Amino acid sequence: MEKQDLDQLRLAYKNATDAWVAAIRAEEALATPDHSMVAMEHWDTAHFAEEDAHAKAREAREAYKDGLRGANYGI
Repeated sequence: MEKQDLDQLRLAYKNATDAWVAAIRAEEALATPDHSMVAMEHWDTAHFAEEDAHAKAREAREAYKDGLRGANYGI
């Protein structure tokens, strides 16, 4: 695997992780003193978005690790 390919995988991982952190912060911001059902539904929706962002970050991490294994160990 070429260095530029690894750089792209690392950048994809970084971007996915940044998006995950943003989703965590968005979810956290919705944990407010407003105890209404509407507020709870917004909070739940944000949680599902956080879970999706986490899954994407995990996938990007695995792709980067696979690239590193290939470059460093030939596997």
